[in-house]
Amino acid sequence: MIMASKPAKSSCRKTASSSSPKDPDDIPIDTAMVLAAGFGYRMRPITNRIPKALVQVCGRALIDYALDRLQNAEIKKTVVNVHYLGEQVERHLRRRQRPRIVFSREESLLETGGGITKALPLLGERPFFAVNADTLWLNSNECALARLKEAWNDAKMDALLLLHHTVDAYGYDGMGDFLVDAVGRVERRPPVEVSPYVFTGVQILHPRLFEGARVEPFSLNVLYDKAIENGRLYAIVHDGEWLHVGSPEGLATAERYMHERYPGVKRR
Repeated sequence: MIMASKPAKSSCRKTASSSSPKDPDDIPIDTAMVLAAGFGYRMRPITNRIPKALVQVCGRALIDYALDRLQNAEIKKTVVNVHYLGEQVERHLRRRQRPRIVFSREESLLETGGGITKALPLLGERPFFAVNADTLWLNSNECALARLKEAWNDAKMDALLLLHHTVDAYGYDGMGDFLVDAVGRVERRPPVEVSPYVFTGVQILHPRLFEGARVEPFSLNVLYDKAIENGRLYAIVHDGEWLHVGSPEGLATAERYMHERYPGVKRR
């Protein structure tokens, strides 16, 4: 795994905070879902023949970067949803031994919310990580997934997002997504304003967030809005790097960055 700080290797194991006692109601998070069903329209023409999850950055598929980090965070089971060119994703992932992978096959694309709703029976009743297959983040000396685990408060949260500073997101030129208050609660940005934080595609979700949801196409944004209304959508800010790989141009930019920052990294 490529780290943002080469001399020190970050640990993705959750450790109890030295400043506060361990919560007796602490819930282990050892399951994840990787969202890999999309068409990857913005990555065309590359995705005319391969799914976006298998697009390579420096010789490694995007989905493998995500799965490597989940493996290092001691995730035991990962559900991967597939649709567009799904057989390629399945064939590729059968080579992996860890984490254990279970596929959720979608006959028609269910989007982020519907895809997770369909997979809930495979995910269980505890909180789980949900990670976009095409997200590429680099850890600092602290593992982002371990920080999310440590920050999770089951009594207060239905979702906990990993955000990044909008102005520091490499290759990103959008307006950001969210505002965050002093205690970590999330709000939507005003429509015409640039917000300080952009969503990285990495999060912890609780199954109760999906109560009443149907297995049909819908965006997770619908459930984020419900959680915001109830004061139960929280976030932490990533202290490493996040690369926006959303187009062929973004892919080329990310590869240049990785090669310059880590000269030993293989080029595609």
